[in-house]
Amino acid sequence: MNRLSNKVAVVTGAGTRAEEGVGTGRASAVLFAREGAKVLLVDRDIEAAERTRAEIEAEGGEASVFEADVSVEADCQALVEAAVERYGKLDVLMNNVGIGGRGKVTEIDFDEWERVQAVDVKSMAMISKYAVPAMSKGGGGSIINVSSVDGVRAGAFFNIPYAVAKGGVISMTRAMAVHHGREGVRANCIVPGHLDTPMVSALPDEFRELRRKAGPLGTVGTGWDIGWAAVFLASDESRWITGVELPVDAGTLAAMPLSMYRELINENG
Repeated sequence: MNRLSNKVAVVTGAGTRAEEGVGTGRASAVLFAREGAKVLLVDRDIEAAERTRAEIEAEGGEASVFEADVSVEADCQALVEAAVERYGKLDVLMNNVGIGGRGKVTEIDFDEWERVQAVDVKSMAMISKYAVPAMSKGGGGSIINVSSVDGVRAGAFFNIPYAVAKGGVISMTRAMAVHHGREGVRANCIVPGHLDTPMVSALPDEFRELRRKAGPLGTVGTGWDIGWAAVFLASDESRWITGVELPVDAGTLAAMPLSMYRELINENG
């Protein structure tokens, strides 16, 4: 288990907030550490981050916590500097933080709009502003931005602020890959589908079952599925991959709605 041996990684939104279920940040941070990386756990909730740190250290991994609000540029700069000061370099940045946003375009609350854009996409740009030079100085690195299938196609909810932000993450990732490739910095984007994480724990059971049926594989993903994709993109195994949006979605984006008609109406599908 040394795919990330000698690498230093930053994971935003790495805290553990629920006793049941595993979020994408926690899962990715734990897997990075299992694979040999030293991990800086960034979260606004220091207690949540400490729980992830305790889990990593109980398994013999190495991690430390940094409290930050990623919608504030000074915090974004500080977290990159902290990773370099504590561990000597920066090899991997996983921009994982995201919040939801409600409404059709005719219903937008623009205070909420600004908050969603700041957290979901502007934060990734601000952290990358400082991470790219640090990675370039060390010979290169891997930036992994987390988007959503809702950033590619309209989803089940009216969530224009969220969809716009997640679509922007994909566009920004492509541009970053082109702009910084000669610096040895790769930028890729994970596009999660219907996951069973604490973020969706309040959804009704019948709707969660529809989410399962909507994917060709007929299964719901977990934070660990995103974490393993992140391990691959962080590792040297993906050294020739950049500018990619990687769906981790049970094939959802490969199907049209009516493609899954039989499964959606079949109680056992």
